[in-house]
Amino acid sequence: MERKWLIGLISGSLVLIVILTVAIAVPLALNKDTKEGDEGDEANLTLAREYMSQTPLIDGHNDLPWFLKKNHDNRLEDIDLSLNISGMYDVTHTDIPRLREGKVGAQFWAAYTSCGSQYKDAVTHVLDQIDVIKRMCKAYPEDFEFVTSADGIVSAFEAGKIAGLIGVEGGHNIDSFPSVLRMLVELGMRYMTMTHSCNTPWADNWRVDLDENPDENQFGGLSEWGKKLVKEMNRIGVFIDLSHVSVEMMIDSLQATQAPVIYSHSSAFSICNSYRNVNDEVLELVRENGGVIMVNFYTKYINCPPANISDNLDEAELFQVADHIEYLAENCGYDNVGIGGDYDGVGT
Repeated sequence: MERKWLIGLISGSLVLIVILTVAIAVPLALNKDTKEGDEGDEANLTLAREYMSQTPLIDGHNDLPWFLKKNHDNRLEDIDLSLNISGMYDVTHTDIPRLREGKVGAQFWAAYTSCGSQYKDAVTHVLDQIDVIKRMCKAYPEDFEFVTSADGIVSAFEAGKIAGLIGVEGGHNIDSFPSVLRMLVELGMRYMTMTHSCNTPWADNWRVDLDENPDENQFGGLSEWGKKLVKEMNRIGVFIDLSHVSVEMMIDSLQATQAPVIYSHSSAFSICNSYRNVNDEVLELVRENGGVIMVNFYTKYINCPPANISDNLDEAELFQVADHIEYLAENCGYDNVGIGGDYDGVGT
């Protein structure tokens, strides 16, 4: 497959999320005022399962590889993902039984390295994380299939498997070398989150928008070199992921790119005023760009003012996730919203 078609094909597959988003968001919204066990609840759940049996639900961001790194130094022989491991660790969200129960059709696995590796050994560490993703898919061939395209997602889904894709989380992982970017694509990377919670030498991260961090604003968004990197990402067919970046960085990237962007794990700023979320000004740019915002399930990005349901920001309800999905669908477009749970990358 030629690279110039890659963006179009994977964008097409991401649009499939929209069907599932509607299938999930509407029942959740209807369930706000009903009691568990009502006939309406069961009918909605049955309908959602039917949709998810027909169309692959694609989750944009899962940090299980980082969980494996932290807890087992990526030794897959020390853990059995075919079991429900929820009672074996203080916090864990992902294993094959729960992926199957949730009817996940395709999963972008995050190849994440910490900001502390920047200017040091980030490239080595991200290779380690890509390696464990690929080994994990091979270790469970009845359940996982590593893919790099929309056609691969469909093929795996039809075979009854969960398609696994790679997203690299943090632009510091390329060490400012376009050659590293290109080699990561060769290894299977299909999106790169432009920053994590630290600036790269060419882009500002989301924390520059916090009042207590004014001095972190280095570029006013994206540097001129960064704009060249965006064009190279367009050329080779890798998604620009704008989760974790500053508002100005979002705007600069949307102006520089010639292809749809994604937010692999962000939610709606107007509902929850975290700068990890996407504000209304940017939503309109995303609509025009044809990009996809994939809603994060982390409580601090779901349950915060102005629409928080309690003062305890460590608690959230599932209907609030549906509120974010509906808000983004109505204000950005039903073709522009998806799901990026951020499981195993957050505590709650």
